[in-house]
Amino acid sequence: MDLTTFLDAVFLGTVEGLTEFLPVSSTGHLILFIDLIGFNGPSGKVFEIVIQLGAILAVCWAYRARLFGIARGLFSNADDFHFARNIIVAFLPAMVIGAFAHGFIKSVLFSPWVVATSLILGGVVIIAVEKNLPVVRHHAIEKFPPLLALKIGFCQALAMIPGVSRAGATIMGAMVFNVDRKTATEFSFFLAIPTMFAATVYDVYKNWAFMTADSVSVIAVGFVTAFIAALIVVRAMIAFISRHGFIPFAWYRIAVGTAIFALLILR
Repeated sequence: MDLTTFLDAVFLGTVEGLTEFLPVSSTGHLILFIDLIGFNGPSGKVFEIVIQLGAILAVCWAYRARLFGIARGLFSNADDFHFARNIIVAFLPAMVIGAFAHGFIKSVLFSPWVVATSLILGGVVIIAVEKNLPVVRHHAIEKFPPLLALKIGFCQALAMIPGVSRAGATIMGAMVFNVDRKTATEFSFFLAIPTMFAATVYDVYKNWAFMTADSVSVIAVGFVTAFIAALIVVRAMIAFISRHGFIPFAWYRIAVGTAIFALLILR
């Protein structure tokens, strides 16, 4: 592959890292920019999935002390056990639905038209949630009842539709179910870990025949770039939403979705 392909991989990795944990849809942005720049990367959409793992590893690094603490206390500390249980329970809907709907999602829904529609509708939902916040009852992930974790997990499953945003769906869903904004955001971070690890392993397995030395090197470039960009976002995200909430992201989604529609109609 030529130098342009590697530069495109750096650009797309940066896009992925900057958007994975924001409620703006990293997948939607990747689909859009891949279409706009004519990226000629690995077959089977495996590039888009695997570089997301780079962003997820940024969360693992940023929260490494807490994750190691939970691992050590998993069978000796009730709070650590409940934390891990809630992440696993919330992961189950995406795992089951993704296994059955994977082919349909990749072949039918990975479209700029779907992304534009989802971005706009998602922006409207974010504004509605922020303007009508329910009473907050949940302030700690380890204190979530399992049913709450499961309901948030079903919200995450909606993000299989490109443009919905995994982070947006889980955070807004949690807030609707009476979780405070900061805890909802952190839960989205942690829930991303098993979700994206599973998606990466599954996609690599399904597309192993397409993997060549060139494709692996391009994926590696995007992977590392996504890790670095995501590490910056993870550190800044909590502080930003504590001050400004999510409405700025809603207007951004609506503006980008509208721009995509305009581009699609005019070209």
